[in-house]
Amino acid sequence: MICWMNGQYLEAEELSISPFDHGFLYGLGFFETMRTYHGVPVFLQDHFHRLTEALNSFRIYMPYTLNDIAEVMQRLNELEGGNDGYFRINVSAGVHDLGLATADYPKPNVIVFRKPLALPERGTEKQAVLLKTVRNKPEAEIRSKSHHYGNNVLARMELPNLASYEGFFLNEEGYIAEGITSNIFWAKHNVLYTPSLDTGILPGITRKIVMALAGAVGYEVREGLFDRHDIKEAHECFITNSIQELVPISSLGKKSFAGAEGAIYQRLHQAYIAEIREIVGGKTC
Repeated sequence: MICWMNGQYLEAEELSISPFDHGFLYGLGFFETMRTYHGVPVFLQDHFHRLTEALNSFRIYMPYTLNDIAEVMQRLNELEGGNDGYFRINVSAGVHDLGLATADYPKPNVIVFRKPLALPERGTEKQAVLLKTVRNKPEAEIRSKSHHYGNNVLARMELPNLASYEGFFLNEEGYIAEGITSNIFWAKHNVLYTPSLDTGILPGITRKIVMALAGAVGYEVREGLFDRHDIKEAHECFITNSIQELVPISSLGKKSFAGAEGAIYQRLHQAYIAEIREIVGGKTC
């Protein structure tokens, strides 16, 4: 695997981080995951904005621009044969003395990882499981994709795999929150429901786009505080993330959903694909 770190293209084996990096010592770092379509880093602006907002909150300087990162992603695709890839843009705070910093972090470590896309066919269903692990509260008012990922790791250990399953978190108040790697939607009587950001979930990029698309095609979208009984009354359920787009859920425990046959899921996934196709100049996606 070829990666990019602080301005250099390196083999993965050549990457190194000081043990004094506060991303290691205190988990002070943030990341974004996304993919390209026909070499285009679709929705990169949204991801970059979310990343830099989190960095600014902790006074971590970002020395690279959105265009810099876009060029890096395109070059990594070229170096790996020109195919589209899965990317993780990672920023750790950088080297600092032992002890909590009282000033800025002017020299972060910025890494762009790329690996091949290994995606199931669109419409491949997953089963959902209510997790025993409770969703922890975010460290700030809005959750970021940070190095503090132990809660997700614990939840992942409850599932046999993530290819066929997704775990649904409840928060401390017992409300449906989010998936281990996704945001959650469900539908009943042509109304689309999704947990509010007040539950402590990540404000997903794909979540935001799907909500806008749903409104544009005429569905009412309700954000709110919902419990397990609310979702089990739904006819359809699907999850969203930037890599797998919209993924239909076939069941949650003993409750069955329409899965890939769901009319709302199908219409919104088609609308999402059309949105991407327009961004990449009409190419098949």
